[in-house]
Amino acid sequence: MIPEGHPRRRVLGGLLAAGSAVTLGAAATPASAAARTGGARATVVLVHGVFADASGWNAVTARLLKAGHEVIAPANPLRDLADDSAYLSSVIATLSGPVILVGHSYGGEVITNAARGHAHVKALVYVAAFAPDEGESALQLAKKFPGSELEEALMLRPLPGGTGYDGYIDPAKFHDVFAQDLPRATTTLMAVSQRPGSVGGLSGPSGAPAWKNLPSWYVVAGADRVIPPALQRFMAGRAGSRTVEVKGASHVVMMSRPDAVVRQIEAAYRAIR
Repeated sequence: MIPEGHPRRRVLGGLLAAGSAVTLGAAATPASAAARTGGARATVVLVHGVFADASGWNAVTARLLKAGHEVIAPANPLRDLADDSAYLSSVIATLSGPVILVGHSYGGEVITNAARGHAHVKALVYVAAFAPDEGESALQLAKKFPGSELEEALMLRPLPGGTGYDGYIDPAKFHDVFAQDLPRATTTLMAVSQRPGSVGGLSGPSGAPAWKNLPSWYVVAGADRVIPPALQRFMAGRAGSRTVEVKGASHVVMMSRPDAVVRQIEAAYRAIR
């Protein structure tokens, strides 16, 4: 175990939390979240988390496009929750018609905050994702249940000028911790190209959650070694999410079991039509 006070333990809080205070405009339209969209085609926005990039959505994206959905998978800056949420909010502002936000891992925190202030965001879909309440960080949530193996796999690289750290998963542990149900040839490439999360300013509380005003769906990864399944069930239940659990699925369930994820997204799509 990493001793109390060790930099890796403090940094883990930032990486898991990816939470700083966020205040973004007015709350999204409440009960009308599931209202009819007047026939306009919804856009599905796929938001990745830390240690990953938008290519992690490729299998899901291909299926959604084949089914005729409008899709965008923007790059998540992974700097801190306030800035990442503001960036996604700016992307949402450019979209016309109804929007469904889908977040994986830390991306769930981003959609929880970025959805606020956008009446055309109609639904949230969490995929093995953090869904914090106001004032919570993911570190606080992660401590509710055992099972995460991320702490021991974490590697730190200092940022220029001593301004903080970027966190990575040790490539030697990447497969077993992050994506144990994918081929090692695939996870070796993922480990080499992983996007780190900047630790600076990421330990603060989340803002008011959009899931209190919007309908949500959740995909629980049943064998997740990053965000324990018990924590995922807790967050999904608290948010009132329509939930499915994919047994044996790793943290990257959208890559290993894309059909299950697509079904939840399409369930959200049908509900807002």
